[in-house]
Amino acid sequence: MKRFITFLVLPVVAAVAIFGFTAVGVANDAATVGQPAPEFELPDQNGQLHSLEDYRDQWVVLYFYPKDDTPGCTTEACEFRDNVFAFRELNAQILGVSLDDSKSHKAFAEEYALPFPLLADTEGTTATAYGVKTRMFGMTVAKRQTFIIAPDGTIAKHYANVDPETHPIQVLGDLELLSAAP
Repeated sequence: MKRFITFLVLPVVAAVAIFGFTAVGVANDAATVGQPAPEFELPDQNGQLHSLEDYRDQWVVLYFYPKDDTPGCTTEACEFRDNVFAFRELNAQILGVSLDDSKSHKAFAEEYALPFPLLADTEGTTATAYGVKTRMFGMTVAKRQTFIIAPDGTIAKHYANVDPETHPIQVLGDLELLSAAP
């Protein structure tokens, strides 16, 4: 019986150790629609500091992603890049956030000609405040989630499930509806 239990338990323990799907630093729930967006001050790929306050009176698309230069993250970033002018027409600023450092962001932004700030949340404080900090494949990362923040600083929309390929167009469509609402 002991051998049978060991046979069943060890693969489960090994899978958790290898894939690390346990959440860390998610004591806070995800930021909530209708509530003030958590403030932040983070450096971008060029070392320039950005805070939510810098973008008052315009829409902010704050998208969190796990890791620079990985397939899904690259697809999502390039889809935002390819639609950046449509976002700008709606008075919206795109801000990408991951736990990677500014140096990694700089290489990623240059390689794919990303025309928007990538913010380095190396301590994970902003990811924690928005409820997106987790562990995946043994690394602490931000979950792939997006928040649309209204010009008044409140969260207008939260996307918990994101398809990197179609998500930027979905956000753009929702932002068009939100910005047209009275």
